[in-house]
Amino acid sequence: MLPIVLAAVSAVAFGTADFSGGKASRRADPIAVTVISQLLSVPLLVVLVLVVPGTPTAGDIAWGLLAGVAGAAGVMLLYRALAGGMMAVVAPVTAITAAVVPIIAGLFTATFPGAAALTGAGLAVLAIALVSLGDGGSRRSVPARLVGLSLAAGALFGVFFTLLGQADEGAGMWPVAAVRASSIAFGLALAVGTGVRLRLGRRVLGWAAVAGLLDSAANALFLAAAARGHLSIVAAITALYPASTVLLALAVDRERLRPIQVAGLGFAAGALVLASI
Repeated sequence: MLPIVLAAVSAVAFGTADFSGGKASRRADPIAVTVISQLLSVPLLVVLVLVVPGTPTAGDIAWGLLAGVAGAAGVMLLYRALAGGMMAVVAPVTAITAAVVPIIAGLFTATFPGAAALTGAGLAVLAIALVSLGDGGSRRSVPARLVGLSLAAGALFGVFFTLLGQADEGAGMWPVAAVRASSIAFGLALAVGTGVRLRLGRRVLGWAAVAGLLDSAANALFLAAAARGHLSIVAAITALYPASTVLLALAVDRERLRPIQVAGLGFAAGALVLASI
């Protein structure tokens, strides 16, 4: 029961962090938002490592470092997609892709997914198609570019969940610290390579701070859940994070969806439930 609760709280934190990061990325470059938000979360990580001590192996640190690169790349793509103004569509597409990747990974490990999980993966494909449909050039149609960014971000998040889930429970929060170290290094290198200036306005900085702190907290909760439960189940439940993103987008930004897209979101929810069985 505890892994389920931890994964659910992690999902709420991830979803709220994504909404905040998406808001910031509408006014600043997603690379700058990602790097600065993660730098602002370092003090929280120091506290987590001190409060939840552990003895990590070289393998635990390596998993965290690899997961950090995948996670940082996924966040940058997600923020770019969310900045397009269709959070209620982008978030679910990203999430169901992130949930399917650990299931596929299970095909090549001893953790073979069951029939329900595989059915959920198929349902996820249908959900993606429905939420991205447009009515013949309608202004509310979802651009193919946003769908592509969402799918790519989701795939990277799925890789992130799979890699971080390999860390041992005895490692404490050190794998999360490794995640942040490699993600910041990756972001800084990308910023230098692309000429992005790491400077945010005061209003954007507030959104970025919320995104960074909640993202780090969500990572810690996911690690704790994955260390105590089944990775495929924990990852699928964590992938329910769009619920908070969508609710915030509908309440704060007054986004609206077509009936067919609402049906797609229903299929997405069904896919995530099946994936967690």
